[in-house]
Parts: sequence; C-alpha cells; structure tokens
Amino acid sequence: MPAPQTSEIHGHRGCRGLRPENTLPAFLHALQLGVDVIEMDVVISADHQVVVSHEPWFNPLICLDPAGHPIASGSARLHNLFELDYAFIRQFDCGSRVHPGFPTQVSQPCYKPLLREVLSFIEAAAVRLPRSPVGYSIEIKSSPDGDNIFHPSPDIFLSLVLAELTAAGVVSRTTLLCFDPRILRLAHQQHPNLATCLLVEDQRPWSTSLNELGFLPTTFGPDFTTVTAEAVQMLRKDFPGLRLVPWTVNEVADMHLMFELRVDGITTDYPDRGIHLFAATTV
Repeated sequence: MPAPQTSEIHGHRGCRGLRPENTLPAFLHALQLGVDVIEMDVVISADHQVVVSHEPWFNPLICLDPAGHPIASGSARLHNLFELDYAFIRQFDCGSRVHPGFPTQVSQPCYKPLLREVLSFIEAAAVRLPRSPVGYSIEIKSSPDGDNIFHPSPDIFLSLVLAELTAAGVVSRTTLLCFDPRILRLAHQQHPNLATCLLVEDQRPWSTSLNELGFLPTTFGPDFTTVTAEAVQMLRKDFPGLRLVPWTVNEVADMHLMFELRVDGITTDYPDRGIHLFAATTV
C-alpha cells in the first residue's frame, strides 16, 4: 500500500550523496530537487558563531587546510572548531575532496557556512526558483561529554541557535533535532511551541527513550534499521500524533519499505531517489 501524500523527503546535510555535505551547493541542489525539509547540523565557534557542520572539528575525509593540504588522519580533533574563530574556520575547504562513502558526489571548493548565511541563502533561492518555502531540521550537535570542550553548555548552545532562527523568521518552519535529551528538555521548557525531534541510535524499545525524555516531542527520529511494522504499530498506539521520521534511508528498497510502513518522512542522503520513488508510488 503506498504511503500517504504527507510523507516528506528530508535532505540529509542537504544531499550528502550528491553534493558536499552541509554546504551551500548541497542545500541549493536539494531545493532544486524538491525536498520538503532540509536537514543540517550546527556547532559553535570560539567567537560564538553558529557554524553548519556535522563534527565540531574538520573531518580529514572531506576537508583541506587553508593551504590546501589534507588533514592528517587522527588529528581531526586537534582542529576543534570551538577553539577557532569563524574567520579562520572559513578558510578550510570541505568540498573539493569527494567523500569515499559517496563516490558519485559532485565535488567543488566549499567552506563551512554560518547558519544565518545558510538560512538567508535558502530563503532567497526558494523565491528565485520559485518553489514553496522549505522546512528546516536543525540538529544541535551536543553531548554531556562535549560540554565546554567541543561546544558550550546546553543553555548557551540553544540560545545561540534560537537567536539565528528567530532573526531569520523561520522558527515556525523549523524542527530542532538532538540526540542529547538535555537540549530538547530545555527547548521544551523555554519554548513549548517549538517543534522538537528526539534522535536515537540504540536498539532499546522506542517507548523507553520517549518516556525517559519526560515530554512528548513533535517528532521521533530513530535509526531506520529499527523501523518494523510492529514498532510502528506500537508507536502509533502509545504516542498518537507523534511524527515518525527515520534516518538515514539511502537504498531504494529501504525507502520503499519505509513508505509501505507509512512513516511521516524519511531523512536521506539521496533525496532524488526518494522523490522519484514516492512519485512513482503515488501515481
């Protein structure tokens, strides 16, 4: 049975399988493909700028230093973004090297952009294309072990991100994602109307993670390998109204299964595959 028309395609890090992750070209291409939601990750620089990046350091698989040299394997964490001002961070090229896990990715020189730049760029591009406004899934890369080492404390981290979302006027179209329950609890306490998503990657029952959170988020984001018909049925029974958006669904067969299970959306590195498959199943 095909999925309902409300099933969404979330472009993971823009479209990591097609363009360098978390970069302006990736976000533009995702928009052009027609994604419903653009997913991205944010970290904090030494001068408290909100930087779009999956890791709080430079990934040696995809980044070159300001001189164009590869970053030595094993030394990535020495390039801690939380200890670097953004003006220096911007000098690194994180697009010219094709990620080895995504060999068909189209490479080009790219820097790590600021969240405010990304939001302004996407909003303007959506008007120019033209296309309807896109939704945002913003993942805050926080963990208890990283406090004041790779990122600020949850209250400061959250306030910096929310300030950018508010200034851009996109709060109503944004869902805040995190594996760290502390961020989500704080967001719920301070901004109860803000959409939130609990991300999980363990094999525990979904209800355990959701009950431990202490409130019902807007969305639940499990590893797609844990998504079964039984798990979905229990989720719909125990948490009616909770949106289900698993990650990271890249293979067509897995996408088809997710659509059959009527998830509310999928997060994928290949939004082109999801859009094509979804269009075919809803004709």
